[in-house]
Amino acid sequence: GGNEHTTVHLLYARFFYKALYDLALVPTSEPFLERINRGLILGPDGQKMSKRWGNVVNPDDMVRDYGADAVRTYLSFIGPYNEPGNYPWKPEGIASTRRFLDRVCSLSEKISDIEVSPEIARAVAKATQKAGEDIERFKLNTALSALMILLNVFEKQSTIPKVAYVDFLKLLAPYAPH
Repeated sequence: GGNEHTTVHLLYARFFYKALYDLALVPTSEPFLERINRGLILGPDGQKMSKRWGNVVNPDDMVRDYGADAVRTYLSFIGPYNEPGNYPWKPEGIASTRRFLDRVCSLSEKISDIEVSPEIARAVAKATQKAGEDIERFKLNTALSALMILLNVFEKQSTIPKVAYVDFLKLLAPYAPH
C-alpha cells in the first residue's frame, strides 16, 4: 500500500503502545526508533497495485508456481528499502529468482571436501563483507547481487569446497531459508 498504508498501521500501533506505557506495562514511551519501508510496488500494468484497479497479484499463486523462497528473494531484489520509488511487479523477475535458486541447488553436485583455494576464499570473503554491510543498510538487492556474483565464481569451478558452499547458503538464508 505504500507509505500511507504503513503510516496508518504505525499510527494504531503507536496509539496502543502509548496506552500500554501509561499503564506501566511496557518499558519505553516510544515503540519505534525509526520507520523503514519499501517504496510503492506497482501492479503489472504500471499502476499502484490496488483492489480498486483490479491489478493485485495474489502471492499465493506466485508461491504455488515458483515457491516461497523465489517470491521472497524477488521481493528483496526488486529494489532497496527505505528509498522512495516505485517498483513494478514483473512475473519474469520471479522466474529469474527461481532460476537463480535452481542454480544454487545444482551446485550441490560439485561439492567436495577439498581445501578452499585462495581465489574461492577471496570471493567468499568479498561476498560476505558486501552482503553483511548491505543487509545492515537494508540494501537487500545489492546484497543479493553480491551472492549472484559469488554464484558465478562457484559455477566456473569443477569442484566447490563444502565449507564455502555452506557459507554461501548461510548468506542466502535470510532471503531463501528453505
